[in-house]
This record gives sequence, structure tokens and C-alpha cells, in this order.
Amino acid sequence: MTQSKNLTGRVLAINTGSTSTKVGYYRDGEVVFTKTLRHSTEELSRFNDIMEEDVLRREVVGKFLRDNGIHSKDIDIVMAQSGLFQPCRTGVYRVNGDMRDVLMSCRDGRHACNLSAIIADNIAEHINIIRSRYDIPAPFGPCCAYVADPPMADEMLPECRIGGLPEFPRRAFFHALNSRATVRTWLREHGHENNDATAIVAHMGGGVTVTLHRNGEVIDTNNGLGGDGPFTPERAGSCPAFPLIDMCFNSGMSEEEVKKRVLGKGGAVAFFGTNDLAAIVAKAEAGQKDYATWVEAFALNVAKYIASLAATVEGKVDVILLTGGTAFSPQICGKISRKVSFIAPVEIYPGEKEMDALAEYGYKVLHKAIPVRNYIKDRLEEE
Repeated sequence: MTQSKNLTGRVLAINTGSTSTKVGYYRDGEVVFTKTLRHSTEELSRFNDIMEEDVLRREVVGKFLRDNGIHSKDIDIVMAQSGLFQPCRTGVYRVNGDMRDVLMSCRDGRHACNLSAIIADNIAEHINIIRSRYDIPAPFGPCCAYVADPPMADEMLPECRIGGLPEFPRRAFFHALNSRATVRTWLREHGHENNDATAIVAHMGGGVTVTLHRNGEVIDTNNGLGGDGPFTPERAGSCPAFPLIDMCFNSGMSEEEVKKRVLGKGGAVAFFGTNDLAAIVAKAEAGQKDYATWVEAFALNVAKYIASLAATVEGKVDVILLTGGTAFSPQICGKISRKVSFIAPVEIYPGEKEMDALAEYGYKVLHKAIPVRNYIKDRLEEE
């Protein structure tokens, strides 16, 4: 949070995953703590649908904050990982009724990230009630909940949206928060005052999304949750049509089983029964040929997708950035770098900076340094 030094305000950040909720608390531009709260299988098994978990998770977050001495008077804004909603552009959105309706209904996709905004909004409402009841000062006005950088934000060039059939348009679904934060970090480190670069970012984790950033917009990307892009430790990536059709109609698998096969049980899980990439790389390094071949193929697939996005801008790329949990692997990053460094220099930013990115946006909102968008579920907001 070096970007936010000398700023005032208290920011709570929330990021929900399938079996965890990340919580971050920032005071006057500095991180106080970030913590991943785990939810046991036993806890979650009580619910038939992931969207029913909001009360449980909110209570877990509330208890954790109280146990760490953070109370309603100590939070000025709540920032949340964005859920799945369309139509939208990049930016910061205040959580409103339209957004809550779309997220709760899972109209545009069912994912644990949909819970973040709901929980954040409920916490903000509770804070305002407590402040009003006990006449607690609110230096920045009412506490509100916001999301930033929706993963379905569509800034793709028209030609990048065209698929092979009218029924199969290419859609954006990517690690927007971390990918954009990685570009901003690179820009700061290289002395750019404006977001004026063209960068390709490969976020590599359980899913892999590769994004082409130009002057602050993502003009081309893959749908990381929709079966488009490189295969990953647990996803099949883009699949050949005929074998996929055969699996759908002749394998005896249900629709949900096929989806699970390609999205949760694909990639390394299908080959080796594990999504532990570090363990796979270790076996490859130890000379186990099938593991070594898979690792080469994984790096090659990511590199091919990076190279394909370079074609969108005729090779005029300033930098290629590798990020996400897989970027901690020097073996994987080295293999990818050797294959794509002819396009542009490659730099590595391991891990995810999503919580810090949410806090950075929170301070910009508190200090009115960024516009806030209004989400309208059936049309894009007017500029």
C-alpha cells in the first residue's frame, strides 16, 4: 500500500472464494492485517446453494473483526471483490439494488465471488445503523459498499468478440482486479504517470486468463470460466468440438458432470489426480517423463495464448507480465519467458494483490479521486 501513504480513512476489504473469505483491514493507507478465513466442508454442507452462505460468512467476518478490536466506528468504507454481472465497464461501482438482484439470482453466472458485494453491503448497512443509534461520528459520511474491476467488464475490440458461430461469441471473463493491479504496479515502477502502455498479462492459478491491456482498457482476453483459453491445473481450457460433443451425448454424463469435468476435473487433475502444480513440477524435475511433458505443454499453451494476443496489436507490446500463484514457479515462468521474450520483455509479479488493489480503490473513493459508476442491470450506464 505504498501508493496510499499519508491518506486518511479506514478500509475493510472482502474477497469470497469457494471455501474461504479473505478479509483485509487498512488504516490511513497502511495494511493492518489480511487474513484468509476458512470455511469447513461441514459448515458449508448445510447449504444447498452457495448464495445461501451470506449470513454465515458475514457472521464469521464480524466475529473475526471484533476479536481483533475492529468495530463499526473503525470502518469508513467496505470494498468487495466484484461478482458476475453484465453489462459493465471497468471501474468502481457502488453496490445497489440492481447489482444485488443480479448477484443473488446468479443471472450472469454462479460463483462464490457473488457473495462479496452482498456481504459488504450488509456490513455497511449495519455500520450505519450502529453509528446512527450511538451518534458515532462519520468523517467520510455514510459507510457504503463498492466493488471494483468486474471480471466480466467488456472492453474488447469488436473483432475480438466474434466466434466461429453466431451462437458462440467470445466473452470476457478474467482476473480483472489482479491483472489491472499488476499493470498499475509495473507502470509505477517504470515511471509512467499515465496508463499509456500496451501489456499482456498472464494470471496463472487454478484458472488461467491472458489479457491484452492498451491505455488502461482490456481489448482482448479469454473467458477463464467458460472453457476458453489455455488448460490449467484443474481446467481443460479450449476443447476440440467433436470430442466434446461426443462426451456430451455418448458418455452418459449429465450436463453438470460434463461442466465439472472441464472446469474442475480437467487439466492436471485429469492427468495426475492433483492440481498441485508445485508437486507436478517437482516430479518433472526429478525426471518423470509424463510429468515433464505435461509441464512443457502447460507452459507452451500459455505462451501460445500470449503470442496470439500480440497479433491483435501487430506485435506492438511494451511488456509481458506473469502473475498469480503459478508465477512463484521459476521453472514455469522460465519456460514461458523463453518462448515469448521475442515479443517483449517479460517481468514476473508472483501472487495476487487483490486485497491491496481493493484498498487502493477504497482510498480513491474516500478522497474522491476516482469516479464511481452506477450499475444498471439491463443497459450500460450513460457516460
